[in-house]
Amino acid sequence: MRRFRVARLRTFRPSIPSRQALSLWRADVTASLVVFLVAVPLCVGVAVASGVPAELGLVTGIVGGLLTGLLPGSSLQVSGPAAGLTVLVYEAVQEYGLGTLGALVLIAGVLQVAMGALRLGRWFRAISVAVVQGMLAGIGLVLIAGQLYALADAKARGSGPANLGGLPELAADTAASPDALAALAVGAGTIVLLALWPKWRRAARVVPAPLVAVALATAVVFVLELPVARVEVAGLLEVVQPPGGADFLRLTEAGAVAGALGTVLAFTLIASAESLFSAAAVDRLHDGPKTDYDRELMAQGAGNTVCGLLGALPMTAVIVRSAANVHAGARTKASRVLHGVWLLVFAVAFPVALGVVPVAALAGVLVHAGVKLLPVKQWRPLWREHRGEAVVLAATAVAIVATNMFEGVLLGLLMAVAKSAWETSHVHLEIVGLDEPAADGTVAGREPDVPAARLPIRVRALGNATFLRLPKLLDQLEALPEDREVELDLSGLRHLDRACATALGAWEEQRRGPEGTARQEARTAAP
Repeated sequence: MRRFRVARLRTFRPSIPSRQALSLWRADVTASLVVFLVAVPLCVGVAVASGVPAELGLVTGIVGGLLTGLLPGSSLQVSGPAAGLTVLVYEAVQEYGLGTLGALVLIAGVLQVAMGALRLGRWFRAISVAVVQGMLAGIGLVLIAGQLYALADAKARGSGPANLGGLPELAADTAASPDALAALAVGAGTIVLLALWPKWRRAARVVPAPLVAVALATAVVFVLELPVARVEVAGLLEVVQPPGGADFLRLTEAGAVAGALGTVLAFTLIASAESLFSAAAVDRLHDGPKTDYDRELMAQGAGNTVCGLLGALPMTAVIVRSAANVHAGARTKASRVLHGVWLLVFAVAFPVALGVVPVAALAGVLVHAGVKLLPVKQWRPLWREHRGEAVVLAATAVAIVATNMFEGVLLGLLMAVAKSAWETSHVHLEIVGLDEPAADGTVAGREPDVPAARLPIRVRALGNATFLRLPKLLDQLEALPEDREVELDLSGLRHLDRACATALGAWEEQRRGPEGTARQEARTAAP
């Protein structure tokens, strides 16, 4: 009789790699939900402050998650519309129209891709930190000045100086209007909650402050039926308008080329710098793979190219969302891709939810974001230890407020270069033999029969002699006694530019005179 052995069924137990994969997936899903909750009010708020439909902010966030999130570069930083470009986008929309915004963003994205392909991403790390901080401070000041009007449901005047100048009138109008006071109370309450919520750490880890503040403000307005402005909703498909040929032609019209070129360059440089500086900051927050700056620049460019094709806002990597992603426990890029999925689901399934959000609450979120852009805590130590850097920071911020983003950043870069040139062009003169003669009429180290009055003065120049230090250098040389011979030694100079070489040669000829009271012992080659 044949016997049959019944095989024992074994219970499946996941292997160690499967358990690790499950743990990673769980962490990324949780982090993506946190980032999604942070991103929704910020995307909508940035869009409203930029003067475009609220849905366009969500479109940029979706592209930042689904496209840029998949591309190589940085593994954990999250991209989307940023407060740093709000002022520039608003000015571009007012100047060229909403339809042309897509064309500007598209060109900027192509330039970013090209710069990444040319491996220029790493060079953005050479931008002075003072210029970047000044840029963010200027953006913060202009953003705050503009959003103070939105806090009271009023219309901003436009430029930074105009908004600042109109604040007294805004205060008077608000005090005289019950509706404006109601909106101001909603916005101010939002700001207070944004400041206090992170202090409750256990709750802040579960629900981010922007979502709590906006949700509570919306609930208060709904329950009390306050007469405040709400976000206007148009629908996702209705606001997506790819730029056409007429939009590109509008940028080439007479008088518009220079302004459009400046706007494109500002989009490109500021978005790239902010993204790569954010990447450097995010890399310090985690122990995972570090950022490839060139690939990240190409990823940001690809995202902006698609945003331009959809007529949406420009994107950058956003430090607020990126830090939230890391702190929420994200392990791979899946978290930022999933956050884009949740944004897409929200924009498609719940667009009506945006229509109940008060504009004043979003203005409060952006005022709070603008305040965080100001280097308040860093200013005093910076002024005490690096005064030149502090001057560059302040000048950049003031220039952005007084003029515009591009010109302010350009001025800051020029000042940073000038400061570096001034600091590196330090030159020092060592003067020997200028002491009083000894009692016997001689000077130590010289023959007794040589008159003290005719002993040469030895002058040795050390450092980098450039035209920036030339006035001081000549003042020191011209202050030497006229009746003494001077031996000028330039062998200690590491650099001697043409202006200094020419001026020193002229001084030597003038000083030599008929009796020869100056001679140059060692001359370095002039460039």
